[in-house]
Amino acid sequence: MNKFIKASDVPKLINDGSTLLLDGFVTISVPEEIYYEVEKSFLETGKPRDLNLIFAAGFGNAKSGTGLNRFGHKGMIKKAIGGHWGLAPKLGELVNQNEIIGYNLPQGVIAQMFRDMAANKPGTLSHVGLGTFVDPDLQGGKINSITIEEIVEKLHLNGRDVLFFKGQKGDIALLKGTTADCEGNISVEEEPLTLETLSMATAVKNNGGKVIVQVKNILKDGYIQPKDVKIPGIMVDYVVVAENLDFHKQTFIEHYNEKYVMREKIEGLTVEPVKLDERKIIARRCAMLLTRDKKILNYGIGMPEMIATILNEEGQEEHFIPTVEPGAIGGTPAGGLNFGASIYPRAIVDQPYQFDFYDGGGIDTAFLGLAQCDSEGNINVSKFGPKIAGCGGFINITQNAKEVVFCGTFTASGLDIAIEDEKLVIKTEGKIKKFIKDVEQITFSGNLARKNGKKVTYVTERAVFELKENGITLTEIAPGIDLEKDILAQMDFAPLISEDLKLMDLRIFKNEKMGLQL
Repeated sequence: MNKFIKASDVPKLINDGSTLLLDGFVTISVPEEIYYEVEKSFLETGKPRDLNLIFAAGFGNAKSGTGLNRFGHKGMIKKAIGGHWGLAPKLGELVNQNEIIGYNLPQGVIAQMFRDMAANKPGTLSHVGLGTFVDPDLQGGKINSITIEEIVEKLHLNGRDVLFFKGQKGDIALLKGTTADCEGNISVEEEPLTLETLSMATAVKNNGGKVIVQVKNILKDGYIQPKDVKIPGIMVDYVVVAENLDFHKQTFIEHYNEKYVMREKIEGLTVEPVKLDERKIIARRCAMLLTRDKKILNYGIGMPEMIATILNEEGQEEHFIPTVEPGAIGGTPAGGLNFGASIYPRAIVDQPYQFDFYDGGGIDTAFLGLAQCDSEGNINVSKFGPKIAGCGGFINITQNAKEVVFCGTFTASGLDIAIEDEKLVIKTEGKIKKFIKDVEQITFSGNLARKNGKKVTYVTERAVFELKENGITLTEIAPGIDLEKDILAQMDFAPLISEDLKLMDLRIFKNEKMGLQL
């Protein structure tokens, strides 16, 4: 059999009703040329149709309709099990319209499920998801009314509650690499992440399915060296050599940036200070929570990305090792559509193993976004009205990090602030309250956190809260802020107020460097 085919041949290899395992993270490791041809075939011929998708992370660009969005057509998809949905609003629309069956499970659990599928295990056991919408006592991960089958079961083993995630089967794996040799061995030297590539290939091959890998290069003479092989040729059925390199970028933003796959120490790096706004205020206060014994960090996407910038600006970055859930360890995490990659990382591991490290308590401090919070300290980042964002790795990280910091603005949509005489001034209040009576969906359980004795802090530009035994408690207030007008009146519940209510550190509100020493 000739393993080398064109991307346009791929749709013919996918039967109607097949289950596809799809790999990618934001805009990394996405075999876009294959996706383009599969979408094109469906739009022109109506085939393949009624597909089932399983993906751990969300990936694609909603504006350009790329990545997972290429599968977001009525009739093309029957069911989807995904970790993060926010980058694929077309799939989310199908869920909201009850056009497809939909599940949202923790990203790390799905990554580990792929590995368990490879070994033909009956399913995946995990404590991740207890007390959240993934728990069968709540929603069991089901995200619309036509999704009926229970695929999450609660068990009690060895004196503890755990969740059992029902095993799945894969018929097709669509993957991305860098180079293929004449035997179909695949290397990933230009990929910023390795994700679940090997686990997916093994799972599909052991199920008698087809493994299809898109690459950039063919090594016509010789072989990829054994330790450089990411997917052995015995697991690869077909190789697609990308014809349009715009469909085979390192990320959707960059064709190739060697900094994402190299280790290098930069001496004397100078960083241009960022402007003093609400993001910088929040990031500064978050950075102050660190000490040098809290060495291993995780930054979520969005607001938390700024914390690395502050540590760099203050000359403190070298004392900490940031990690990103898809597998990068060390370096400086990239942002925006390059999120997931790190500049000059120390190591890159497969995503299931990164989540093994996370789930076992490897993170000292995790910084995650704050979208909705209630009086119990519950957080929702996964569902907002009709918008299905998905939990991604949020549940794995927040349940298992030794300390969790949620960071975000106090209100959303239109908030405008200023710093005058080193005091915070709310010029225009945001239209949307974040501190509400009941979160729409529990992505982080305050009750479970209290039960486990976890330290939890909520940082905004005007106030800092801590999760105490009796509920969420206001501990700090920004200079210039009126407690009644700017805090209590902008909340749908009355927080506890610390008897030792303090002003936030005045250095946070100054234009010059803080002189942070951790």
